[in-house]
Amino acid sequence: MSKAKDFHFKPYNVGRWIVWGFFALILLVAPRIWTSGLAQTMLTQMGIGVIACLAYNILLGQGGMLSFGHAVYSGMGAFLAIHALNMAGAGTLGLPVSLIPLVGGFAGLVCAALLGYVSTKKAGTPFAMITLGIGELVFALALMLPEFSGGEGGVSSNRVIGKPVMGITFGPQIQVYYLVAVYCFICTAAMFALTRTPLGRMLNAVRDNPERVEFVGYDTHWVRFMAFTISGFFAGIAGGLGAINTEIVNGEVLHASRSGAYLLFTFLGGATFFFGPIIGAVLMVIALVLLSELTSAWLLYLGLVFLFMVMYAPGGFASLILMNLRVAAFGKLGRIWTSYLALGGAALAALVGAAAMIEMLYHRQLNEALGPELRFMGATLNSSGVDAWFGAGWLMVVGIGLFEVARRHYAHQWGAIQEDIEKEIKRRESL
Repeated sequence: MSKAKDFHFKPYNVGRWIVWGFFALILLVAPRIWTSGLAQTMLTQMGIGVIACLAYNILLGQGGMLSFGHAVYSGMGAFLAIHALNMAGAGTLGLPVSLIPLVGGFAGLVCAALLGYVSTKKAGTPFAMITLGIGELVFALALMLPEFSGGEGGVSSNRVIGKPVMGITFGPQIQVYYLVAVYCFICTAAMFALTRTPLGRMLNAVRDNPERVEFVGYDTHWVRFMAFTISGFFAGIAGGLGAINTEIVNGEVLHASRSGAYLLFTFLGGATFFFGPIIGAVLMVIALVLLSELTSAWLLYLGLVFLFMVMYAPGGFASLILMNLRVAAFGKLGRIWTSYLALGGAALAALVGAAAMIEMLYHRQLNEALGPELRFMGATLNSSGVDAWFGAGWLMVVGIGLFEVARRHYAHQWGAIQEDIEKEIKRRESL
């Protein structure tokens, strides 16, 4: 008799199922919690931004490729999607609105395949300069072809076409949001799955040690090129969703500022972690929509945040979250929470003082005709008075001083906690 074979199945990763279920739940209930028109518009933009930043992170975080022209692929996806939407509305293209983003995805894929072969022949700084040049070239070319780009006015469309399906017309913003949410979940899952494939692992190897990858027989150019085309596909989907959401596309979707936003907020979120760009996309919409409405100096504040993140947390917000989750897992977060309160309070004081000085300076430069007084955080400041400048400067200096004292104490506590954690790990390994 033949011996029966034993089959062993890999156990389910329960934690991963919980995380993905929680992500789906957030996408489902978010517009039910924030019900205003502005909130639902922002949630829609966040979903689009998540896809775009994750697509960009295939290059930056997974492959170590710094691109300054990734808006080319999301922008071309947006243009092809808006043209496809107009054709569908005219009856010359038999596609429902829900599939129009795939047109943008394939447009991004084709553009990435055509332009990426040349771009990915180089790595490092040459790659970054090539992408910058291609981005400027495509942006200038689009303005020279008004039949395609619509000139300065752009190309407009109407997403409400055909007969409603199950009452869905994509006219209300909530319906557009759920379309974006479905694409966001599927694209996020697909890009996460990519990181677990041999191509994703090899892309990490090309990022870390390209010489060794070539030594074992892999072509680093083709690995980078394949990742580039996949990234272009998902960026095109984001562009197509953006075209449906705004119903207008102009040359700004190809501008270098759009590529810079992808780079900046992907880095702020945490390029070395998969969920970092998701955080970055949320911050991007908050900064571009809310912060820009609150103050004219929003770019200055954004630059200061970026500067401090580079100095104190180069891994982005994702690294801060994971570092503290590790401390909490060993039950030592209670030893350091008072230091966080001290750091937060000192930083807030310094920020309020600096912000008051910045707002007074901007008021004097841009709104001097309205008089010297301005409203700031519920208080009235006289930008021509010495007392307002002295008070703001004093608050900023004191806040910076207290922050430095709290930072040194925090660094000492953090080092002691890390030593205790390492000792605990060694103790567990010895059991």
